[in-house]
Amino acid sequence: MQIGCFFLRDLSIQTVLWSEGKMVETEAYQGDQGMAVRKPSPAAADLVSTLKKALFIIGSTTIVFVALRNSLTYHLQHFWGASGDFWQHQWDKILQTFGDDPYFLMVYGSTIVSYFVYWSIGILYTLMDTTNKPAFLRRYKVQPGTNEPVEPWKLVKCILWVHFNQFFVGIPFSIASYYLLALRGYDQSPQLPTFHWVLFELIICILLEEVGFYYSHRLFHHRLLYKHFHKMHHEWQSPIAITAIYAHPLEHICSNLSPVFLGPLVLGSHVATVWLWVSLTILSTLNAHSGYHLPFFPSPEAHDFHHLKFNQCYGVLGVLDLLHGTDDKFRASKCFSRHLMMLSLIPPREAYPDDEPKGKTVKGKQC
Repeated sequence: MQIGCFFLRDLSIQTVLWSEGKMVETEAYQGDQGMAVRKPSPAAADLVSTLKKALFIIGSTTIVFVALRNSLTYHLQHFWGASGDFWQHQWDKILQTFGDDPYFLMVYGSTIVSYFVYWSIGILYTLMDTTNKPAFLRRYKVQPGTNEPVEPWKLVKCILWVHFNQFFVGIPFSIASYYLLALRGYDQSPQLPTFHWVLFELIICILLEEVGFYYSHRLFHHRLLYKHFHKMHHEWQSPIAITAIYAHPLEHICSNLSPVFLGPLVLGSHVATVWLWVSLTILSTLNAHSGYHLPFFPSPEAHDFHHLKFNQCYGVLGVLDLLHGTDDKFRASKCFSRHLMMLSLIPPREAYPDDEPKGKTVKGKQC
């Protein structure tokens, strides 16, 4: 798809590998040779540890969601004096304002929600990367010394591509999604689903997204596909938040949008659940690409390592990476020791400092 030659400027990206404890540069990464299964780690403890982390992510998200829901419901009802179920009352007001046309809610409602969430958070990260302020947050950089500040021409190119994907790719995909859901049959009731059912749906959506994203992402790293499609996303060896959907349109459809849509399609989810799920996935991928390992936020170390090393850490939760052995270098690196939610204000690189470098290193990229 052509939308301007300057968008497709080819960048030479050099990958950096470990050799006897030293960082050595190799030829430009051109994609994996194939989809052959690598030798997985034999340690059962590794699998248990990864499963615990995955369950912790799902469990902590659920607990926070429940706590916020209950707290927000109480305080907002008390403040506004809303009668009955607060959230149902708000949903009724949305339907009264915008109508209850299923097509409009699924296609344009989803587009508006996703755009608002993406840029309301993304612009905050972008301001941090363009102004280097507040200065104390630089201590939380995953790759210190990179994007300080971000190059203006790269930023403009990214913003244009992201908008193209959101409108010229995202809206047609939403239209197709609506007709697939209508064909399958989904919840179009004016009544919101029960809170417990929404929690169940979110868990299923998380698991299905992991499967869909891991295998589609790894497929785009195949040598035959990488240079034509996925190499564009890897122009950012040190990513920033809004590069989350900076991708070739075909990759955006197959690897970004489709895995997220799998859960709602299988479950026939209510449009409000779709909006909630899409919002959570956007927040997750913005954090994963942000380049900051902030306190009390999920760790972005694994996906940042993927951008740094190219052929490691393809998934979201890490379970499939462990099973397929595609996180072996990550687990052997210092980055893995930082791969946890920091429950204090101490920056991860200060809590788990790098070993003294031996030989040649690359600024901001040693792990």
